Amino acid sequence: MNIKTPIVSVNWLKENLQDPELIILDAVLDTPPHDLQIVGARTFDIKNKFSDTSNPLPNTLPKPEAFAAEARKLGINKNSKIVVYDTKGIYSSPRAWYLFKSMGHENVWVLDGGLPAWIKEDLPTEKVAAKNYSEGNFEANFKPEMFKNKEQILENISSQKAVVVDARSSDRFHAETEEPREGLRSGHIPGAVNLPFSKVLKEGKFLPKEELENILPFQNQPLYFSCGSGITACIDLIAYELVASNAPKAIYDGSWTEWGQDHNLPIEK
Repeated sequence: MNIKTPIVSVNWLKENLQDPELIILDAVLDTPPHDLQIVGARTFDIKNKFSDTSNPLPNTLPKPEAFAAEARKLGINKNSKIVVYDTKGIYSSPRAWYLFKSMGHENVWVLDGGLPAWIKEDLPTEKVAAKNYSEGNFEANFKPEMFKNKEQILENISSQKAVVVDARSSDRFHAETEEPREGLRSGHIPGAVNLPFSKVLKEGKFLPKEELENILPFQNQPLYFSCGSGITACIDLIAYELVASNAPKAIYDGSWTEWGQDHNLPIEK
């Protein structure tokens, strides 16, 4: 199975449910957790299991060995075909997809439309319940170039190696509203462009490729993606992946939570 696109449809998943190598992951970010999931899905707990919980910043990249250990606990193997989804349509699932990609696992896709699209087609669901799985043999082969730190973003302001794309809402980007997290300055990284993640979605799905081509700036340049805490930046990144798969891309993991609280870093409004 060699699917070039980062997303698959509900129809595709329905037709491949019986594939023995298929693993469906429910990309959970918020607590308390929801009570309904796609039949056979396994809980991929971003905040508590697949983030570095020792980091004061939220939802940051876990160490590769820690990621691999948690993936093995979910029964994930080197040859697993992984489909990730979330309950909002497209929200936290792109982050889960990106984490697997950064750990060197290529056979991973986001379910376009997520759980709402699955339910809309009256496809089978089940109650979320704690389960144990046979240990998998997943191994991480981390690709550090897929993440950028604040020093690299700061250096990029002068070198302009890449375009920084900020997925936050325009009112946050332009400092027209207070940041939702306490203690953060308002504004954006100097030179960044604003692409609110909601602009690349419609009714919980990605816009068709033709529409994305019309709204995405700087399609063939290196791109660094930022947001509030590294989650919705991955939505914008997938949108670009759908139209410009060869452009180098990376996530600024600290995103505005880190940049906005460090008064030594420059901002624009």
